[in-house]
Amino acid sequence: MRGSGDCAPLVVRLLADPVRWALVRQLAYSDQLVRELAQVLGQPQNLVSYHLRRLRDGGLVASRRSSLDGRDTYYSLNLDACSRALSDAAAAVHPGLVHWPGQGQGEDPWQVPAVPRVLFVCTGNSGRSPMAEAMLAQRAGSRILAGSAGIRPKPVHPMAVAVMMDRYGVDIAGRRPVSVEAVAGWRFDFVISLCDRAREACPRFAGRPGRMHWSLPDPASGEGGQASYLAFERTVNDLDTRIEFLLRALTISE
Repeated sequence: MRGSGDCAPLVVRLLADPVRWALVRQLAYSDQLVRELAQVLGQPQNLVSYHLRRLRDGGLVASRRSSLDGRDTYYSLNLDACSRALSDAAAAVHPGLVHWPGQGQGEDPWQVPAVPRVLFVCTGNSGRSPMAEAMLAQRAGSRILAGSAGIRPKPVHPMAVAVMMDRYGVDIAGRRPVSVEAVAGWRFDFVISLCDRAREACPRFAGRPGRMHWSLPDPASGEGGQASYLAFERTVNDLDTRIEFLLRALTISE
């Protein structure tokens, strides 16, 4: 038998605290501000900040200043780090647990229909949202219907076109920008805002879809040339991870 003094993995010790567990559950669904998390959890804001700092120090949570109001900070779950840490912790108990086929039930904020409809929204519908739409559509095929729209639509950014073609062989050059107002009456199951301004400016949608927020910086806000291309690459890398885990959640019953 192994010694009883073995120390539990860090992820287990971090998530054993009920407040930190609740924070991770909230951030798994959407990026949020400290005051929003404090309100949802019914905890003092300074206590929530303390636990967020512990999760961030443990590599499970990341933070980024809001592009809408620099005084605010959005917190997000580091999905890759959580996946690796939880998998390693399960393997430390028994190697077979890593490939355990069962799925936890409990409260499910997703409420996924047979063919979910997902709308990505950013300010211009020129970079982040059309890239996200194309990535999800390519991976999901007919299992998910993906769309995108913008608060103030403008033509697709040439660097978005270049990065999507280079990385995925997907041509988004011919797509036309769509106003979020034009699709507000359509039925969506999930509406995902990709920038802080779009989150605040989104109208109400028919059918009360699930609302998520991914706080991504605008890759078009910097200088042009190679630096701009690299900024779009960073955005694509972030979207790549988030969409991979979104796809797993939306097709969890398959």
